[in-house]
Amino acid sequence: MTLDDFKNTLKAAEPPAGLSPALTALWHDGKDDWDGAHRVAQDIDSADGSWIHAYLHRKEGDVSNAGYWYRRAGKPAARGPLEKEWAEIVTALLD
Repeated sequence: MTLDDFKNTLKAAEPPAGLSPALTALWHDGKDDWDGAHRVAQDIDSADGSWIHAYLHRKEGDVSNAGYWYRRAGKPAARGPLEKEWAEIVTALLD
């Protein structure tokens, strides 16, 4: 699946079957369902889950909490557009 393929799944009412929890969290965020994305991300105990968690808290405006999650993910705190970071995370997870 490519990034464009993933974006096209956002037209559906439900995430595609077989999607990883990390991509499911980002799918919900792509549907403007921050709460659904956060619920899924909370249960992902990995660097990828921490990166998603960081992104979500940055989007929420909680910069200090986002910083904690970026450190756990081993990633520098993002400063660019949220849409760019979302696409970067999705692309990394699809590879």
